[in-house]
Amino acid sequence: QVQLVESGGGLVQPGGSLRLSCAASGNLFSVHTMGWYRQAPGKERELVASLGTSGNTNYADSLKGRFTISRDNAKNTVHLQMNSVKPEDTAVYLCNFKAWPRREYWGQGTQVTVSS
Repeated sequence: QVQLVESGGGLVQPGGSLRLSCAASGNLFSVHTMGWYRQAPGKERELVASLGTSGNTNYADSLKGRFTISRDNAKNTVHLQMNSVKPEDTAVYLCNFKAWPRREYWGQGTQVTVSS
């Protein structure tokens, strides 16, 4: 089992920055991909960014250049740096880990609201 706890969400003004963190614990040996998804009211959950254990990254096309995913191996933490945020970035952001064989874990989510 893997436990994920997100933090760092909140209210931010348009054009501002926010850094989300996902602290992982448990059996992390089989994890191969770490990522962030988001879900806005009335919309489907969508991938924001993912990071493989080999270092490869994948971003939603609309977010490239504004968001950056990274990891701190020593602290078993994955971060999402959000820059130049827009009102349409308002959503619940969820941390997601994928592990062998075909296992998937989710955090409880953290709310990000972009508003002036």
